[in-house]
Amino acid sequence: MTLVNNPAAARQSPVQGYLEEALFDFDRLLDPRPMEMESGYRRLENGVLHVAVRTDMHGCTGQMFEWWFGSRPGDREYRWWHPLDHGSSSWKGGTPGQAAGSTHVVTEKLTNLPEQELLIEFHDPTRFFDEGAYIAARDGGAVSAAVTGHAGMGHDEPRHADGSLVGGRLLHIGRDTEWGLALRSHFLMGYDLPSLGLGPEQVAAEVDARLGPNLLQHAYDEFTFLSRILPPLYQAENRDKVDVPRPW
Repeated sequence: MTLVNNPAAARQSPVQGYLEEALFDFDRLLDPRPMEMESGYRRLENGVLHVAVRTDMHGCTGQMFEWWFGSRPGDREYRWWHPLDHGSSSWKGGTPGQAAGSTHVVTEKLTNLPEQELLIEFHDPTRFFDEGAYIAARDGGAVSAAVTGHAGMGHDEPRHADGSLVGGRLLHIGRDTEWGLALRSHFLMGYDLPSLGLGPEQVAAEVDARLGPNLLQHAYDEFTFLSRILPPLYQAENRDKVDVPRPW
């Protein structure tokens, strides 16, 4: 499975991809009111596959969530994260302690699909959202976590002229509640392909329809698994900064 079949065109394509507002209203993720599709999958008119997953991470916070990605989980921690689907995990570039600017190089299964190589290139959220709207959402408590980036199938995916990964979009947006973290995960698979000149049928042929249900279940499972281990891991690694109540 590939997300692009014309590397030369990829190098010439716009950094931001194809008409982001026409594809998907990114800023809508900053509004906590229920969305038309909180969990599900659908084909957009241009063939891009949109997968949405709502996960309730009880006992977790946005600070914990962002810390986890910034901690750069290795092979062992990656399997803790999803004991069934996750394989290998390594990181390139960026700064330890934060996800933005780094590339996550992994192998994993997506539920019932065979194991495959994936790249996740993390970027600052303001690359995808209106900066003013994003800052207001953080300041107002509508958003307490944001982990965003480009996603590619395979470890040798082509890149834009600026070096960024050609492929899909990945957006994890969390909001703190009284019970834990309400997490929205949205994936736009094949996002860059229309900008490379592919029509809707060609994009749909490049992005396997089986990704829809399998990616949805994988994302729900991995963040449900993570919610069970994240609070004590965060407390142990930050015990000089946070209050850790004794169970007794």
